[in-house]
Amino acid sequence: MQQVLQYRQIRSLKKSQIFKSESPFPKAHIEIGTVSSAKLWKHLGFTIMFSGATIAGAAIWEYERIRSQTYRLIHRYRQFRIKRTGWKSEMESWWQNLTEGQKMFVPICFINAVIFLLWRVPTLQKTMVRYFCANPASSASCWSMVLSTFSHYSIIHLAANMYVLHSFSTIAVTALGKEQFLALYLSSGVISSFASHVYKNMFGMPGLSLGAKSGAIMGILGFVCTQYPDIRLCIVFLPILTFTAGMAIKGIMALDVVGCILGWKYFDHAAHLGGALFGIFWQVWGNANIWQKREPLLSLWHEFREPPRS
Repeated sequence: MQQVLQYRQIRSLKKSQIFKSESPFPKAHIEIGTVSSAKLWKHLGFTIMFSGATIAGAAIWEYERIRSQTYRLIHRYRQFRIKRTGWKSEMESWWQNLTEGQKMFVPICFINAVIFLLWRVPTLQKTMVRYFCANPASSASCWSMVLSTFSHYSIIHLAANMYVLHSFSTIAVTALGKEQFLALYLSSGVISSFASHVYKNMFGMPGLSLGAKSGAIMGILGFVCTQYPDIRLCIVFLPILTFTAGMAIKGIMALDVVGCILGWKYFDHAAHLGGALFGIFWQVWGNANIWQKREPLLSLWHEFREPPRS
């Protein structure tokens, strides 16, 4: 029994040494090691609560937007607008000409770009590693499941993800509305982080990743490709090579399954699968049985917001 314990300690030490030698953050202390089942249950609880709160918040946001629009229409209220000139006028005109999907994409892209630049500040490296990487062994592992959704360390990774998100944001927002789109995006990111945590713990693969961001986009991709399986897609720089959305999501998920089985580490394939599966789940069941049945929640919110007069 003692020999078995010694073997496990040596194997864990070797994994730690290998990870440290490959880490791109030599100045930051990276927490590694196995994660207890109690901590995984904590991660699961956080995933459920955050996703539920996100969906509920999105429903309330939509309610408030529609209520405000209705109020203005009934009372013929017109907000006094200052006439802008110069670059402010051009920026306002540019923003108004964007589609609803593009209006969702721009702030997400901006946040990702800012966080990408923060990675370049040496004094912030420890903070970035702790809070903006998906690491099941981290002491801040729950909030990092959310923040890693907006985190990129590589400019190539950032550019590729933003290209995909821009390509699918308009069609996704058209199908879902901007509130439900944001709820799906954030929930997919956290769920993909949890999937990554479970996979790493099951197969003894310590370390951190930024796969939650791709997982969030995979959630949108999974929804769109399931909702519209016959639309034609193409690969950037190869526009003559086209294929259906249904074929695309199946091929990507098959590649991620192979990556999980073979232990490929260049991408967080478990996070990709978690996000894609949630996007498919939301199209098949979640939209009809959760989002479309939000009236009881909105009734409670209406009563809380405007209690009956005595």
